[in-house]
Amino acid sequence: MSETSAVVIGASGGIGGALARQLEAAGHHAVVHALSRSGTGLDLEDEGSIAAAAARIAEGPPPALVIVATGILHGDHSPERSYRALTAEHLMRDYRLNAIGPALVARHLLPLMPRDGRGVFAALSARVGSIGDNRLGGWHAYRASKAALNMLIRNLAIEHGRTHKAGIVVGLHPGTVATDLSAPFQAGVAPEKLFTPDHSAEQLLRVASALTPSDSGGVFAWDGQRIPA
Repeated sequence: MSETSAVVIGASGGIGGALARQLEAAGHHAVVHALSRSGTGLDLEDEGSIAAAAARIAEGPPPALVIVATGILHGDHSPERSYRALTAEHLMRDYRLNAIGPALVARHLLPLMPRDGRGVFAALSARVGSIGDNRLGGWHAYRASKAALNMLIRNLAIEHGRTHKAGIVVGLHPGTVATDLSAPFQAGVAPEKLFTPDHSAEQLLRVASALTPSDSGGVFAWDGQRIPA
């Protein structure tokens, strides 16, 4: 066990909960911080709660792994099939939760990560956030907010790398996972391509463990393949 901690934000969700459980079971970190709005009061729309969580984390071993396992796709708003369905409210909601929230987490937690050792900061992204891979259109707010997240990841990686030479900042695509986020869209997914949260979490941790500083700034799928920008 190393004298480091791991942080999972969104630990009350399917993927986040599986990540936290597997990290605890593996025992590679002295502490695993499992944070969520319902559990520990960390709200991605409340920067004060993020700062308070960072202050608590700073009292213990430095975080060598931070995973932001949050995101929103539907709820009061379904993904738009046409630009005619675009609304400012829907766009802003997705940007707040899918891009701005993870960026604020980075603001407060990246400075706590080891300067002289390997550290991985990862945020769950999505293949549909790839501009180069977009062939279908639609889902405007979700696609655009994940594309914004991917750009933020690239920016963060460049800046973080100046002071943390072994630091890694990436996006991770978990695949289609049987959680509430994907529930309305699972009917057309082949059974072998619909993952359990535990399987997805295992794959993501495997990918994260194999990353090097040269990968920083990229977005990687659950199978380790780099997703086009």
